[in-house]
Amino acid sequence: MDAENWLVGILGRAFAFGTPLLWAALGETYVERAGVVNLGMEGMMLVGALTGFAVAHSTGNPALAILLAGVAGAVFSLLHAFMTITLRANQYVSGLALTILGTGATGLLGKAYEGQPLLDTLENISVPGLKDIPILGPMLFTDQSILTYLGILIGVLLWALLFRSRMGVMLRSVGENPKAVDAQGLNVTLIRYAAVVFGGFMAGVAGGFFSVAYRPSWTQGTTGGVGWIALAIVIFGRWNPLYVMLGSVFFGALYVLSFRLQEHISPELLNMMPYLCVILVLVLTALGKKGSGGVPEALGTPYRRGER
Repeated sequence: MDAENWLVGILGRAFAFGTPLLWAALGETYVERAGVVNLGMEGMMLVGALTGFAVAHSTGNPALAILLAGVAGAVFSLLHAFMTITLRANQYVSGLALTILGTGATGLLGKAYEGQPLLDTLENISVPGLKDIPILGPMLFTDQSILTYLGILIGVLLWALLFRSRMGVMLRSVGENPKAVDAQGLNVTLIRYAAVVFGGFMAGVAGGFFSVAYRPSWTQGTTGGVGWIALAIVIFGRWNPLYVMLGSVFFGALYVLSFRLQEHISPELLNMMPYLCVILVLVLTALGKKGSGGVPEALGTPYRRGER
């Protein structure tokens, strides 16, 4: 295999593996733009993965499975919304509890599905005409999931909504100065609830992608810590959906390289590579955070009406 084909193959698979990262990170971007941190990403993805597999296994309808995986993630995220927005509990503790709860519950409830094959999966597609374009065709338009294209489209729409619409201004204002938004008569609680539920839906779809499309099966912990990487991508992308899209492909490429380079480099070292990059991103971001880092001013801060 020559260098060009090798690179095209790496990037093509990077888009595939970057798909769940993209869906999860885009959702969390909106959650954090509203001023709420949700570290329960991994738990919501696992709930979505189990729900998606169970629905696809029982109905034979993978599209319905992905949709209900998202709904399950959204419903599960309501727990975090209630704890942090209504009860004003610590957002970091609540998010970690959500991950622990999701991991434990899916491990218990999913035992009945372990080892069972999924006959009806979300098949990959090749785009007629575009797949024949040199380099771009094999990389972007051959053997990709429909969720990959939907994720890219949604990423662009979310960017436009966030930075080019009144709704986006409202959402960003809640994350920057909720008191000012409240003074204008807007419902801060409702906006934050909507953002958290939307993030849960996106995380659920990301989990469903694993169990219904990428490797159609159910095993405990099937998402393999991807939710934590998605959280880092939000910071890497500076809370901007377009940068988040680039970050998802970058970390997807790191995962693919960790398999492709095993003949030359220790597999243990390669498997650590994505996580080492996550740590590096977090350190660099923390060092450069002072000033205009893009961090929402009220991120992680509960809002209580009338409180100074």
